[in-house]
Amino acid sequence: MPIQIEIISPEKVLVSREVDMAVLPGMEGDIAAMPEHSPMMLLLRGGVVALYEGDKVTDRYFVGGGFADITPARCTVLADKAVPVSDISIDTATAQLEALSEAWDKADKTDTSRLVVLQDQIQAVRAEIEAGSAS
Repeated sequence: MPIQIEIISPEKVLVSREVDMAVLPGMEGDIAAMPEHSPMMLLLRGGVVALYEGDKVTDRYFVGGGFADITPARCTVLADKAVPVSDISIDTATAQLEALSEAWDKADKTDTSRLVVLQDQIQAVRAEIEAGSAS
């Protein structure tokens, strides 16, 4: 019995199909969305969503953060950014990391809310570079 997965970015719906399992990058660790999973909302960190058919990964998508709504029959991922791992540009991500590092260096270190946002963005871009390098 499969689970319906949808991965939605601000631009479009990337995936809408049935899979046996989806492994999601939760803020507190990876979690598997499977049929009959208890309902939950999950905050996502930058990382890879792996889609499984049987025990094989069929597709991998990078998400830059967002939320996932998991029910016993469905998993909906609302991502800040989502792209197939094969479409990641290491050069673009590296340039983003350099710009974010520069913004970190120039940031007011007493503005903790700004520092938290920058830190999350830096972590997401590092995860994107890692995912792109591994593919």
